[in-house]
Amino acid sequence: MPVQVIGLIQGYLFLVLALSAFALALWALIDAAVRPAQAFVSADKRTKGFWLAVTGIATLLAFLAVPSGGGGGVLFLMLLGGVPAGVYLADVRPAVRMYGGGSSGGSRW
Repeated sequence: MPVQVIGLIQGYLFLVLALSAFALALWALIDAAVRPAQAFVSADKRTKGFWLAVTGIATLLAFLAVPSGGGGGVLFLMLLGGVPAGVYLADVRPAVRMYGGGSSGGSRW
């Protein structure tokens, strides 16, 4: 009985992690899509097409990790989806954001 409870908790934990990775990747994809292409060039952060491809693939991989139900392969898919999205959100997004465009360009009010 305790082993089943631990397995159930682990299953839910993997589900939460997979959904978090998917949400992170989807956020990065949407953010990259709404930014103007010139902002990427101005910020010296590759091109908009490059980041759309990277975040799109990351979103797909993170989505594939959601229904799998746990295991080593799922963790690998979560990492393949979450890491590029995290790189975009932590490095590229702040640099591109300064050049306007998207939902956060210009004034906050």
